[in-house]
Amino acid sequence: MRKLDQFLRRFGRARDGATAVEFALIAIPFATLLFAFIELGLVFLVQTTLDNATEDAARQIRTGEMQVAKGDATSFKTAVCDEVSWFGAGCSGNLKVDVRVFTSFTNQTPTNLVKNGSFDDSSVEFTPGCGGDIVLVRTFYQWPLLTPLLSSALVNLSGNKRLISSTVTFRNEPFTQCS
Repeated sequence: MRKLDQFLRRFGRARDGATAVEFALIAIPFATLLFAFIELGLVFLVQTTLDNATEDAARQIRTGEMQVAKGDATSFKTAVCDEVSWFGAGCSGNLKVDVRVFTSFTNQTPTNLVKNGSFDDSSVEFTPGCGGDIVLVRTFYQWPLLTPLLSSALVNLSGNKRLISSTVTFRNEPFTQCS
């Protein structure tokens, strides 16, 4: 009994390994929070990059280059993906484009393309319009999320994905070629 009592007293006074135990208690929550911040930063980076790429590619429609070259949705996707090359080889598969002509800036009512947690591309169109037309260009990118902590707050598509979208509205410059 005396040996057990001595052992318990020594064990209670010992401070060896206290730092390791404390680190073990906070390491997993800290790493999860760190990866959540990194992933949130990536989502913002993807959003900003997609905005810039959409604006740059939409310039081809605005100036009539796309119409003169008889460009279609695939060539517009290529123009966007060329701007966001760091998205990788999956860019063209995860990127969807919707280009529509409207009669005025005030009556634009674009369709909702997310139905039942998935992207419904059956109603997307590619109509770049003629010179002077009002055009709405929307790009959508499906970004996979990895951190479970942020998934519940950021996921808006099934399959643990975030739909990131960018929109540009403009009046085409006066050109003669029409799509």
